[in-house]
Amino acid sequence: MAEPGGPEDQKPQSDEVRSAFSQPAGVGRSASTSEEDHPTSEFALPAGLTPEPQGPGGASGAGSASGSGTGPGSASGSGSASDTTGSAFAPPRTYSARDSPAFTPAHGIPMIRLTKEAPWQDRMRTMLRMPVAERPAPEPVQKHDDAGPAVPRVLDLTLRIGELLLAGGEGAEDVEAAMFAVTRSYGLDRCEPTVTFTLLSISHQPSLVDDPVTASRTVRRRGTDYTRLAAVFRLIDDITTEEGEVSLEEAYRRLAEIRRNRHPYPGWVLTLAAGGLAGAASVLVGGGPLVFLIAALGAMLGDRLAWLCAGRGLPEFYQFVVAAMPPAALGVALTLTHWSDVRPSAVITGGLFALLPGRALVAGVQDGLTGYYITAAARLLEVMYFFIGIVAGVLLVLYGGLQLGAQLNPEERLISHDQPWLQILASMLLSLAFAILLQQDRSTVLAVTLNGGVAWVIFGAMARTGNISPVAATAVAAGLVGLFGQLFSRYRYTSSLPFITAAIGPLLPGSATYFGLLGIAQDELDRGIASLSTAVATAGAIAIGVNLGSEISRLFMRVPGAVGGANRRAAKRTRGF
Repeated sequence: MAEPGGPEDQKPQSDEVRSAFSQPAGVGRSASTSEEDHPTSEFALPAGLTPEPQGPGGASGAGSASGSGTGPGSASGSGSASDTTGSAFAPPRTYSARDSPAFTPAHGIPMIRLTKEAPWQDRMRTMLRMPVAERPAPEPVQKHDDAGPAVPRVLDLTLRIGELLLAGGEGAEDVEAAMFAVTRSYGLDRCEPTVTFTLLSISHQPSLVDDPVTASRTVRRRGTDYTRLAAVFRLIDDITTEEGEVSLEEAYRRLAEIRRNRHPYPGWVLTLAAGGLAGAASVLVGGGPLVFLIAALGAMLGDRLAWLCAGRGLPEFYQFVVAAMPPAALGVALTLTHWSDVRPSAVITGGLFALLPGRALVAGVQDGLTGYYITAAARLLEVMYFFIGIVAGVLLVLYGGLQLGAQLNPEERLISHDQPWLQILASMLLSLAFAILLQQDRSTVLAVTLNGGVAWVIFGAMARTGNISPVAATAVAAGLVGLFGQLFSRYRYTSSLPFITAAIGPLLPGSATYFGLLGIAQDELDRGIASLSTAVATAGAIAIGVNLGSEISRLFMRVPGAVGGANRRAAKRTRGF
């Protein structure tokens, strides 16, 4: 029979006396406070536990402050707190709350230095693709006073920068990376940006017990100005670097200047660029000098009509309908006049090249491939509306031409167009005109022109010389465009869109679109739908190829300071279930 008070009677403490809010180790109980005063206090130290001093000045775990032993072999005395053998809920003697993290993943916590050893796009994308619990604390590069950064102003500046990027056509992931870079540069931790097609929001939680601060902004108007886009990227690059100090006031001033800047090209230059784009596209599909001039004239008339409709406040859908009608009307007129040396299909196809929404298509597919499905669905729906507007404008003119007796020949698509040097020059001219329409900075025009020529060379070598599927050849050429565009953007620390969007112009499926519409207008639905399906497949190949080329370039550009597999981590999906 064991004596009372022996080891057999030392049972674990009941659940009622254990608390999740027990005092931390190293904090003693007040001598003036007794258990009778606070019998149910959630912050009271459970009975039977002795606080162990921590820190360099504290006693070791082998003895208490009173000098009595607390080890497993200690004798049981009067039943005081020093007589307990310990609890399963007590921390180990070697534990230090100051030096131990709250949670350590199995693969360790990656160390990422937010310095300008790599472009901020890659660094912030790495942070966004990491779980929230594993993101390292921010290292502010912009100084502020002792009171800390003005949180509402930082969030407002972040939203305004994100608005300009989203309105300029940037992908949702790149916009979130930019917003994340701005907040971390000003020292705001635990910020979560969210980007959809028309709404931007950002939430900042100061601590785990404070209420979050959330702000949002709506994007109501979109415009294509890649010069403004490049200026915003320069501002973000200056904010995220340690070399220069950019205060909130300076950032607001520069942002206001970016909003007020004038376009680099006047309206008449944009109209000439639209004509040059259509004329170059007509040469790509077999047109001659006269076809070039007629296609350019039709595109310029459509551009002016679209500007007139925009000035009257008509939605973009009707602007596309009106802009698609003059090139189709000129093609029908050429058919009615029976000019034997002029191909009407090349005139209409050239006009379609100037209208196809390649920029919105690439952005929509890129958002879908990176996991932003809501934004991708909205962008692709916008592309569908624009495409329907083009279809409506062309079909109205084709139906009218058929009623007048125009004999449009769908067999023209089978005619060979083997003029390599002329078509390479035409592809470069098309990319140059496209770059001007996108309001690109003059310093980027030469690079994107060469990129467009390389894309057409790859496509021609595979599709026309190697007899490979045109869709596959388009995907490979678009992949190289995306790869070179990312390399150019990393070299200049700017957005990749100015180096990619205009370069894919020669690959757009203008010819397949026209012959699909012609088949529908002539009541040959099978042939028309098949040709339109080819156009859709080609457009998808362009978008996927551009995104794949960009991802391949980032795959081999490791972020300095990242260890293990934390550099390019993305969501891992289940396989089939």
